[in-house]
Amino acid sequence: MKNIIIITILFLFAACDSNEKQREEVVLPTNENIVSFTDAQMKNAEITLGSLEQKEISSILKVNGKIDVPPQSMISVSVPLGGYVKTTKLLPGMHIHKGEIIAVIEDQQYIQLQQDYLMASAKITFLENEYKRQRVLNKSQASSDKVYQLAESEYRTQSVLINATKEKLKLAGINVNRLSSNNITKSINIYSPINGYVSKVNVNIGKYVAPTDVLFELMNNDDLHLALKVFEKDLDKLFIGQKLIAYNNNIPDVKHACEILLIGKNLTAEGNTDVHCHFENDDKTLVPGTYMNAEIEVKHNSNYVLYEDAVVRFENKNYAFAQKAKNQFEMLEVQIGNTESGFIEILNAKNFIAQKFVIKGAYSILMSLKNKEE
Repeated sequence: MKNIIIITILFLFAACDSNEKQREEVVLPTNENIVSFTDAQMKNAEITLGSLEQKEISSILKVNGKIDVPPQSMISVSVPLGGYVKTTKLLPGMHIHKGEIIAVIEDQQYIQLQQDYLMASAKITFLENEYKRQRVLNKSQASSDKVYQLAESEYRTQSVLINATKEKLKLAGINVNRLSSNNITKSINIYSPINGYVSKVNVNIGKYVAPTDVLFELMNNDDLHLALKVFEKDLDKLFIGQKLIAYNNNIPDVKHACEILLIGKNLTAEGNTDVHCHFENDDKTLVPGTYMNAEIEVKHNSNYVLYEDAVVRFENKNYAFAQKAKNQFEMLEVQIGNTESGFIEILNAKNFIAQKFVIKGAYSILMSLKNKEE
């Protein structure tokens, strides 16, 4: 009986000792992000190792702006001497040709100008002959200096009057070479100075317009450009001649190739400046004032990258598998940047510069690791 009791006590101690060991094994810490393979498994998974590389990765800078016309392609038409609008056929959006009559203006001042010019021209011949006659007489002492100087003054004054009136007539668009007493007109023609389109019409027939009034605004669409708003922090990424793609939100599939022509040197209160771009192809469907989006490919400094296949996504985070030992890998979280030509930028690469990473077969390791956890 005594022997039986001793055996029972030993058995209980042994059982208790076994349970303690099991408890200790349960609470032993384990790294759920480490997985090990046999040589055969490594071969079957076709796992390939590689290191971080330094490469120049491009990114896309997205900006917006609108189609604009340079100042030399925008024409404001006015009448230097004013008058009443007799006729015009212009409507906004109408195409016009250079030299085409776009309006007729009439006013009595044009009659007066032509009258003044013709009368001054008729009188100048007499004054010129008198001036020459008095000059000859003065040389021979047959005429006083006062009479000669008066003749000279009247002749030169009349010449100034003729030239001034002539310039006014030219300004009004009246050809003085064709002007005579038989073809005095009360109206003048306004001609289009460019080939282009009518953007604004500010008058109607019968309206009086002053020299400061703008009758029409004309626009030449042959030199459209894109004015983009770029913030200060992105200006150092741009340069003259840089290529970009622009598109309208209404037709995003239609891309327009552009080239940067000018980068502004002053910033607005919002911290941006205008970057002017030229459309490489002439597209008549483009309309000034249309808002456009643009995508500019910009280069960054050389950064550390991995092959895209080396980075896996799990539970909204990005990971890469670093070699911990032979056939053993640890899943490490990585911060990714831009992607180009099969490489992906690793923003936190400084944390594991010397590491070897799985660059092929990363998803096979992820599946094996997560299946093991399950």
